[in-house]
Amino acid sequence: MGKNILLAVMGIFLVLLWWSISVYPDWLWFGNLGYSSVFWTTLLSKFGLGFALWLLFVVTALLSIFVASRLSKRAGIMPVSHAPGNPLAQTGLTGGAGTLIVVGLVLFVGLIMAIKASSNWDILLRYLHSKPFGMEDPILKKEISFYVFTLPFYLFIKGQILACLIFIGIFTALWYFKSGAIQLTGTMEFSQLEDRPPSVPKLKVATIAKRHLIFLAGLILLLIGWGYYLKIYGLMYSTNGAAFGPCYTDVHVRIPVYIVIAVASLAFSIFLFSNVFRLRTNRTIAMVAVIWMGLIFVLSNLAPMAVQKLIVKPNELAKESTYISNNIKYTTTAYGLDKIQEVDFPALEQLSMNDIQADKGTIENIRIWDKRPLLQTYRQLQAIRLYYNFMDVDVDRYQITGSYRQINLSARELVADQLPPQANTWVNRHLIYTHGYGLTASLVSEVTSEGLPRLIIKDLPPSIDVDLRIKRPEIYYGEATKSYVLVNTKAEEFDYPKGDKNVYTSYEGKGGVPIGSFFRRLLFSVEFFDPQIVFTSYISDNSRIMYNRKIDQRVRAIAPFLAYDSDPYLVISEGKLYWLLDGYTASNMYPYSTRSRLQEGMWINYLRNSVKVVIDAYNGSVTFYVIDEKDPILRSWKDIFPRLFKRFEDMPKDLKKHIRYPKDLFKVQTQVYKSYHMKEVQVFYNQEDLWEVPSEIYGNRPIKMEPYHVILRLPNEKKDEFVLMIPFTPSKKDNMIAWMAARCDQPDYGRLIVYKLPKEKLVFGPMQIEARVDQQTKISRELTLWGQRGSTVIRGNLLAIPIRNTFVYVEPVYLVANQEEKSAPQAAAPPRRSRFVQKRATRNYPSATGPGATAALPELKRVIVAFGNRLTMQKDLQTALSVLLGKPSYRSLSAPGKKVVLTHGDLAAKALEHYQKANMFLRQGDWAGYGKELEALGQILKQMAKQKSEPK
Repeated sequence: MGKNILLAVMGIFLVLLWWSISVYPDWLWFGNLGYSSVFWTTLLSKFGLGFALWLLFVVTALLSIFVASRLSKRAGIMPVSHAPGNPLAQTGLTGGAGTLIVVGLVLFVGLIMAIKASSNWDILLRYLHSKPFGMEDPILKKEISFYVFTLPFYLFIKGQILACLIFIGIFTALWYFKSGAIQLTGTMEFSQLEDRPPSVPKLKVATIAKRHLIFLAGLILLLIGWGYYLKIYGLMYSTNGAAFGPCYTDVHVRIPVYIVIAVASLAFSIFLFSNVFRLRTNRTIAMVAVIWMGLIFVLSNLAPMAVQKLIVKPNELAKESTYISNNIKYTTTAYGLDKIQEVDFPALEQLSMNDIQADKGTIENIRIWDKRPLLQTYRQLQAIRLYYNFMDVDVDRYQITGSYRQINLSARELVADQLPPQANTWVNRHLIYTHGYGLTASLVSEVTSEGLPRLIIKDLPPSIDVDLRIKRPEIYYGEATKSYVLVNTKAEEFDYPKGDKNVYTSYEGKGGVPIGSFFRRLLFSVEFFDPQIVFTSYISDNSRIMYNRKIDQRVRAIAPFLAYDSDPYLVISEGKLYWLLDGYTASNMYPYSTRSRLQEGMWINYLRNSVKVVIDAYNGSVTFYVIDEKDPILRSWKDIFPRLFKRFEDMPKDLKKHIRYPKDLFKVQTQVYKSYHMKEVQVFYNQEDLWEVPSEIYGNRPIKMEPYHVILRLPNEKKDEFVLMIPFTPSKKDNMIAWMAARCDQPDYGRLIVYKLPKEKLVFGPMQIEARVDQQTKISRELTLWGQRGSTVIRGNLLAIPIRNTFVYVEPVYLVANQEEKSAPQAAAPPRRSRFVQKRATRNYPSATGPGATAALPELKRVIVAFGNRLTMQKDLQTALSVLLGKPSYRSLSAPGKKVVLTHGDLAAKALEHYQKANMFLRQGDWAGYGKELEALGQILKQMAKQKSEPK
């Protein structure tokens, strides 16, 4: 016995030691970020909730077992070891061994339940810090906060107590079985002469055991009755009627039914409690149980079904009107759609070049570079080394040479997994190749003569052609930073390549946790299952370890109770690089509000973008700024974590210029608004005016349009602004019916406007424009011809651009060379290349389909522009507008008479472009194209040599 206790104590000690080792690194990490209070509040809440449930379960279960033991002894029950026919009599699980097993099972099950319960720590804290919404539900007149904060806690408590009682009943029955109060009698032998089932053993239950178990069953009945009472409030999420939420049958039948069942469950539990003092026959108890279950079946199933079919269905609109109206009101409020401003948009049929030139800010920011082919282009032109990669292309706006310009930009991140095999060592992965470097950026509307984006930030170190500056280009925290790294070690960190040499650096920031002591090295060696951390000689007293570097994991580790947008974006501010990420408060417990999917596996019916998160790409600091102070859920979290959130007014002024309306929120709102723009109950019921998000052609297949950012001047506004927009079409039709815009700039940030088009006027929608492109003989023939010459034609994003109360459609067309290697003609051999050229030509650059895959270089070949019934495809946007509107070519955006001087870096970029195109033609066996590109390359090299020889 003493040995068993000693083993149990040692086991508990080892478990606590392992738990401490796993928690200590988290404490250091939170402390480094200045969020120790968040760590302790979360940890103590989890531990407190789990321990309370464990203690409740263990004490109650052991008390029940103790009572069972005393009752068995008092009743003189024959021990199991002496009971003939009892299977346990021969197992040896009697006496002290059996007791230890049962007690051990109680402790173990209690631990499992406690661990599971502790993950619901947020439900407890939100219940304790609930905030009012200022609204009541229209049926039960409960404040909205009851449903969002209180009801989830009640459901959690009910579920935990019910689970505890069920397990207590099981363990109590096991104890009675062990003690002999419950016995199996009879045999289970098969007849050797007849093919018949074995005789069924009979269960013999002593009176004391029966009374005890009936008492526990009565407690379970009380919980079931409470559960039916709570189901009344659960009807706020009913899907039984014509709209989400309580319907006619729910209000007039199910609510009374649930009250009756709750009362019946209470009466049944009282009946069971009375059996503790006066035990009825088994038949009586079974009869009452059958009546109770029959009552539940008839009232909860047959009665609502009959009312729905016989009373509601024949008069559904009349019966459900009030409840449909409630659903419309509460859904639009929950998603922030009640504040949408609806404006008529005339969709005029006149547009001139004078209008175009007057809307210069809109035209010069039309995005002709789709992020998908652009990502591939960035990877081809600017990855530079195999271990660099671009994960995503972000869209933002900056003041560039006095103009408000929209740009594409992408962070150049270092992916250690892409290191060559011989260089993929532990030292390289964790000590030397620690960070990415800089970014690539281009104006969304500008293109070079070769059909490539005009890069305004490029190369290593960053070469910047505009009035932006980057003082800290290193990226230690990003979208691809998955593994831990060690900085300030005895090994110099790789910074960036410079010609044939590498530039090295040492970390100068405050990111990461100090790891100089042997204890911490041992600790993190266990944490990451990596013994190299202990044995390496590169770690010094000043070394630091950076982990949780992937920005989405980083913010979720700090504030897992928030939901986050799927598109973090990079921002240049005051010479430093930051990541901006939108945080959401969400709930699926808002009454009467239809549920929608925010992200994979996450269904919600209340959503607010309450938080803007800023992550320093160099130091890794994370700051949460509150942008919606009125949100009750966020106010609750501010009470719980008062040191976590900062006011939006405290955000640096320059960063405020780059906040965007989040795309995931906008997508959810547009999905909901497709139906809930219909405010009239009869129109909503009949779905007479249902909208859809239109499709477009990307590549050669239809896909749903995604919301897109544009800079434009909204109708009746005086200045250009950055907005997120999407058009709508009627359901199962292709003409445009409306478009929604979310304003991103201060002071109008967050305002939603829906521009409704005249229903009596046909305005072409995106798919109708796509169809007209296919039907235009000249355009279709040219696209088909390109596709037959060993290239792939990609039709990019079709953008509907509002200009002067009408629309212009713009669609870029890209050409991508196919990657199949073609055999060279035998009559002409390619020019011999040096080993350097051969190596570069066959290198596998990262592509848009995945790191390390071979990818071609997309080129912008044409731009399709449509207005009204007119459509044209030209080599650039300006020419297309000129041809379409029948006016002289749109004037250049550069200053008149200003001589453009190409720098040495510009010429080098052009040389690289011609070199890569020459390789592409070579792979295709197109020797004429290959020779032409080599000739162009030679001309640029001569110009570079001439610049080099000219006096400064």
